[in-house]
Amino acid sequence: MHVEETKLDGVKLVTPKKFGDERGWFAEMYNAERLAGAGLPLHFVQDNQSFSRKGVLRGLHYQVGRPQGKLVRAVSGQVFDVAVDIRQNSASFGQWFGCVLSAETANMLWIPVGFAHGFLVLSDTAEVLYKTTDYYFPEGERAIRWDDAELGIAWPLDEIKPLQPTVSGKDAAALTFSAAEKF
Repeated sequence: MHVEETKLDGVKLVTPKKFGDERGWFAEMYNAERLAGAGLPLHFVQDNQSFSRKGVLRGLHYQVGRPQGKLVRAVSGQVFDVAVDIRQNSASFGQWFGCVLSAETANMLWIPVGFAHGFLVLSDTAEVLYKTTDYYFPEGERAIRWDDAELGIAWPLDEIKPLQPTVSGKDAAALTFSAAEKF
C-alpha cells in the first residue's frame, strides 16, 4: 500500500498494491496498521455508498458539530474527487486538491476533518464508497457551491456532455465559500 502526501496538509492519496494474473487481481484495501503508520485513523464507524450517472456532481459537503474524516474510493467507474480546506488556521485554507479515483486503479483519497468534499462522475456510471470517522449528523450538514469563483476548482467539465453537471437542489442552493461556516 502506497500513501502519498498531497498539496493539502492531511489529505493523502492511498494506492493499494494489486496482485494480478489471468484470473483477475487481488488487493488489500484496508489495513489499519499500515494506514495508522501513514497517519490515517484506526477507527471508522460508518460506510456510505452512492451510485451516480455520468455528469452528476455531488458536493461540496461537510458536517459541523460531528465532523467526519472520509476515506473515499470508486468501486465502479471513475470520478474526479475534490477536497477543499476549510480550516481557517491552516496554511492551505481555501485551497483545493482534486484527483481521479477509479475502480481500475483502486486508489483512495483520505480527507480528514476540516475539509469539504465533492466529486464529479466521469464514466457512464460510478459507485463511490467512503468510510467515515463519525456518524451522519443531519443538523450539522453543510454545503459549499461546487462552482464558487473564489475556490476556482478546475472540474474536468470537458469530459462530460453537456458541460453543465447535474446537481441536487440542495447543492444548487449551497452557500458560497465566503458565506459558508468554517472550522
